[in-house]
Amino acid sequence: MTETSSGVAVEGAVVDMPAPRISEVPVRAANGFVMLGVSAVMVLGGLALLAVGISMLATGSGQEAVWLVLATSLVVLVGAFLAFGLTAVAPGEARVVQLLGRYVGTLRTPGFQWVNPITARRRVSTRIRNHETDVTKVNDADGNPIQIASVVVWQVRDTAQAVFEVDDFVEFVTIQAETAVRHIAGSYPYDSHGESRLSLRDNADEINEQLSAEIAVRVASAGVKIIESRIVHLAYAPEIAHAMLRRQQAGAVVAARQRIVEGAVGMVEMALAKLAEHDVVELDEERKAAMVSNLLVVLVGDRDTQPVVNTGTLYQ
Repeated sequence: MTETSSGVAVEGAVVDMPAPRISEVPVRAANGFVMLGVSAVMVLGGLALLAVGISMLATGSGQEAVWLVLATSLVVLVGAFLAFGLTAVAPGEARVVQLLGRYVGTLRTPGFQWVNPITARRRVSTRIRNHETDVTKVNDADGNPIQIASVVVWQVRDTAQAVFEVDDFVEFVTIQAETAVRHIAGSYPYDSHGESRLSLRDNADEINEQLSAEIAVRVASAGVKIIESRIVHLAYAPEIAHAMLRRQQAGAVVAARQRIVEGAVGMVEMALAKLAEHDVVELDEERKAAMVSNLLVVLVGDRDTQPVVNTGTLYQ
């Protein structure tokens, strides 16, 4: 059992992922509708005054008209510039805000908001996602080739880490999930074959917990939370599937025979006990052995027996 830097213990896994250097912080934002109104007033009012100034220039009003045109033009430009800060955030998504390359915060609150117009805002989905790994051929702990695939349910927990700690967090989750599936498949046998050890087929719940824990450790640096992971395809590789099927069938036949023999012995014991209890017939050891043999043949045999009627004595 190995405990990683993120505090999650994973059996048989040695995963030393680097600690994140950045964490998500909320960004301060203004009401988008208020700033939209301010921008609209500045643009529309500035255009109206600009038209007045242009008409004054046409009538030769001189210096005052020039200053009016310059001032109103500046107001229109500022109003239009403020409009670039308007940002709509939909439910299930966030906006990572950068100012001249520096991370300043994340917008998570859904709605119409306003931030600094010169910032860059990257959309990051915070919805729950599914990733299904490809059917992969690997060797289990016993060296048998098997085919395995899993489904991983995950969600972005820290948008800053998802954007800045890895190149592409979606691809990162994909590769790390497939790596964890290969590692888990190679750490356990496909079947325990009656031994007291974990196996991929007989201990699905425990194996899925181990898989979830290992994937969570691998993707923690990318700000991703693993909700669930589950093996959805598990089979022997085609080249050994037939041989392993015959082995399983043989094991099932042996187990069934054991149950039949146990039941037959119990019935013989009960028959001898009832005969002795009710004093139906007195049998010596030789006849008891013959009776036991006949009963076991009848009870254990897989074919119908042919009855033989004894018209003489027990010893003929």
